Amino acid sequence: MWDMNHMIQGHQLIALKWRKSELGKWRWLLLSSVMISITIYLVPSLQIFGSIGAVSAGLDLGKEGPLVHIGACISSLLAQGGPDNHRVKWKWMRYFNNDRDRRDLITCGSSAGVCAAFRAPVGGVLFALEEVATWWRSALLWRTFFSTAIVVVVLRASIEYCNTGKCGLFGKGGLIMFDVSDVSVYYHLLDVVPVVVIGVIGGLLGSLYNHLLHKVLILYNLINQKGRICKMLLSLSVALFTSVCLYFLPFLAKCSPCDPDLLGTICPSTGRTGNFKQFNCPPGYYNDLASLLHTSNDDAVRNLFSTSTPNEYHPTSLLIHFGLYCILGLFTFGIAVPSGLFLPIILMGASYGRLLGICAAPYTKIDQGLYAVLGAAALMAGSMRMTVSLCVIFLELTNNLLLLPITMIVLLIAKTVGDCFNPSIYEIILELKGLPFLEAHPEPWMRNLTVGELADAKSPVVTLCGVEKVARIVEVLRNTTHNGFPVVDQGVTPPIGAPGCATELHGLILRAHLVAALKKKWFSSEKRRTEEWEVREKFTSVDLAERGMTIEEVIVTKDEMELYMDLHPLTNTTPYTVVESMSVAKAMVLFRQVPPVIGILTRQDLRASNILTAFPHLEETERKRK
Repeated sequence: MWDMNHMIQGHQLIALKWRKSELGKWRWLLLSSVMISITIYLVPSLQIFGSIGAVSAGLDLGKEGPLVHIGACISSLLAQGGPDNHRVKWKWMRYFNNDRDRRDLITCGSSAGVCAAFRAPVGGVLFALEEVATWWRSALLWRTFFSTAIVVVVLRASIEYCNTGKCGLFGKGGLIMFDVSDVSVYYHLLDVVPVVVIGVIGGLLGSLYNHLLHKVLILYNLINQKGRICKMLLSLSVALFTSVCLYFLPFLAKCSPCDPDLLGTICPSTGRTGNFKQFNCPPGYYNDLASLLHTSNDDAVRNLFSTSTPNEYHPTSLLIHFGLYCILGLFTFGIAVPSGLFLPIILMGASYGRLLGICAAPYTKIDQGLYAVLGAAALMAGSMRMTVSLCVIFLELTNNLLLLPITMIVLLIAKTVGDCFNPSIYEIILELKGLPFLEAHPEPWMRNLTVGELADAKSPVVTLCGVEKVARIVEVLRNTTHNGFPVVDQGVTPPIGAPGCATELHGLILRAHLVAALKKKWFSSEKRRTEEWEVREKFTSVDLAERGMTIEEVIVTKDEMELYMDLHPLTNTTPYTVVESMSVAKAMVLFRQVPPVIGILTRQDLRASNILTAFPHLEETERKRK
């Protein structure tokens, strides 16, 4: 799963425990949900303007990814009371000044973004469960559900207002984006064969798409590192290439006569709206490829999902459309434009799904529009490797519950096939960005290593004494990027056979707490431990919950460098600790003696790629096994 919470929080090692106020949580969650709902649609920002411009330009991208990002960003700002320069410090907000509630609000924001993009409240909750949150709790379930409910209420009110005609071209449609409920779904045992084929092809194409997109993103990273001019030229080149393809490719399609049995439909159409574009065809004829390319992406999906239209599209036009959007999807994602992956993959999957529906028409009773729905679901599962949330999102998009059984089969098959070749597209992007994402399960070869061997492969651990000199603390903070440091006490009697004097682990202290102590001038001229009342007089829970301040912002004079700081009160005395190797016999020894600190392991150290880098012989063995 894609862990957006840890992506934003970084290498957070411990979480503070604060007294909770349920009334305050309700108030803040309601405010967050309303603000997310309104801001996603109304408040101007660079992300929103960029997404509007990109979608309006006809680029092969969707608005779903930017909406999820916007929702998560707004939630993060609301959790900390706004940006650093203009932070609101109301008293009741201190209950949210801890890491767990921040992560919860970010999860609620991402689910609200999915809900706003697809008008799928339950799908938004399941998306947060399947892709965003690492640790799921019952409290987080109702909070995300509450957030998506508020989004739907605000969205419904906006649609009703726009249906009065006061929004111009906006506000068309309802909560169901791609309704296919007007067709009856009949399928028999033999229909399972083409459904399985769609799932297998979706998994193969999805994994191939991930592989090619990985290569393109590596190239784009090299181009984007050269500066803003290169970013702008790359975006302009992709936009120009897209415009040329969208205009000239319909000349390759043949004109089709309008069906006189179509009631209430303008054929051919020459304006902004309409499913049957005349383009270069004579009166009474339409260009089916232009009907897909000379319209918005949402309308193109509706055209492909349209039911009871077996002769509307030629196989050649669908093949051209599929190939074009595969190429545009690869070259568009990664440029300096807010973009999402959902809609481009839906367009590709709908094209090949409808094409397979035409091929299977003599042997099946399933409508071609429903094949397009299944193709879109299969390709999304093959690329993104989601199942439950995708199933519910497609049900809410299409409003046809009868598709549930075959949709579940397609999603499971496509995900299984895709997992045989490469990871999901989200994991590939996380890898390219260098974010320390840990897999849910360890690799089998990790059982042959001990934490002692892994710690020895690292640089020596940086520790601080329980009562440390200010100069030493400032030096450590300036010369390292670690987020936490072990606090040890000197002078402990070593185990039998160990040379010298050992150190006893007292706990773990965060970088943010060290910076807060330096800012508060928590100094002493004597090397001594402080009393509890001194700590309570100097620090509050709000002070220790602050994040974002760096050591460069703290001014320490030369005289203060010679003073001492007692770290014991600010230390987490119960961090997770392990010995180098553990057995039943040594477990009892653990209660009688404290082993010396030999190292510290972080999220980066436990990633499979980093471990293999430290142990080349394991990398060679793993390569032979694969």
